[in-house]
Amino acid sequence: MVLSDLEYHVLVYALLDTCPCYSVKVLKAALWHGMSRFRVYYVTRFSCTIVRYSGSSIMVIGATLHHRFLLHFRPILSQYLSVYSISSLQNLEQSIRAEIEAKNFAKIPDLLVSCQDSSNPFSFFSSFPQNLQVQIIDEMLQAFIPVRPRSKPKLAYSFLLSYTLQSSHPLPLSLAVLQRTLRSGCVPIPQTHVLLSSAWLGWRRLSHSVANILREMQSIGYHPDSVTCNYLLSSLCAVDQLVEAVKVLKGMGGAGCIPDFNSYGIVIGALCRVRKTVEAEDMMKQMMVKHGLTPGQGTLVKLFAALRANREIWKAVELIEFLEKEGHSIGFESYESVVEGCMEKREYVLAGKVAVRMTERGFIPYIKIRQKIVEGLTSIGEWETACSVRQRFTELKS
Repeated sequence: MVLSDLEYHVLVYALLDTCPCYSVKVLKAALWHGMSRFRVYYVTRFSCTIVRYSGSSIMVIGATLHHRFLLHFRPILSQYLSVYSISSLQNLEQSIRAEIEAKNFAKIPDLLVSCQDSSNPFSFFSSFPQNLQVQIIDEMLQAFIPVRPRSKPKLAYSFLLSYTLQSSHPLPLSLAVLQRTLRSGCVPIPQTHVLLSSAWLGWRRLSHSVANILREMQSIGYHPDSVTCNYLLSSLCAVDQLVEAVKVLKGMGGAGCIPDFNSYGIVIGALCRVRKTVEAEDMMKQMMVKHGLTPGQGTLVKLFAALRANREIWKAVELIEFLEKEGHSIGFESYESVVEGCMEKREYVLAGKVAVRMTERGFIPYIKIRQKIVEGLTSIGEWETACSVRQRFTELKS
């Protein structure tokens, strides 16, 4: 493949900003193909380096020019780069079209490997009827399943997800793409949280219920699952749509998708982040009593930290008692957070009781905390309790 003068200029210009060593190789290739004399203007934000070919030699003329002078060169080169980019995108789209027409969907990930353009190569789908879009994308997703390694179609998933979420009919097709993306072990790009939340809320404003939207996946051959719904929950929480996240959590079951402990953990964690402890505590009790789920230790730590931050230490102690009564284990970090919260509020008797409960489950408070508990009890005249707590620590040889 022989490049034109214009293409060599553009390629060298692009590489000088990213891979200078490769730009020299391109210049040598230009000489090899008979380009005996031309100049390349390396334009950065503040300087300009002129690279000139003469015969078979490479000469770099180091010239630092004023930024105002460079304004004459940048528009020209930007125009060249834009033309080259558009041409590359068109060629890529034509290649993808050809593979789609030939039903060679598994070859599409290979075509996207060299894609460096920010434009979506699947944007031409918008010219197809909606039912044809669904059919093509579904066939593509199914063809990607046996591809190995499973992460190979990652870029294809990313472009498909971006396209479907920004299309005129984002749901339920984007949820199907999201499901296949997650099942392949790929992680969507961070911007997906915003796009998915926007698409979901837009659909909800049309008076669609949570269960109905999720059930629509069945109309195109897919079924909602907890992994897909959990990503939706994470997206809504990431953009502070906590009220909607709670509605999705409660509506999942209506679509045959039962929330798991991760589903509750995502929402409870988000509620704790904004210190909505009442809602978080109610949701935790609901997941344990109604669904028989065990909260993760990370979720418990977040809830106890939020209660401590709100100085709701009595509620934290009551929650510990509830969890112990229900037979759920509590980790060292959660106990320690509650003890420290008690100390901060000068609830020394309460701190002593929680510390003893810790020891009954094999946990020993840090030495500084143990000392502060005994000193605090002594300072308020609770000599008997102080002796009892000290004796307990002594029995544990701590």
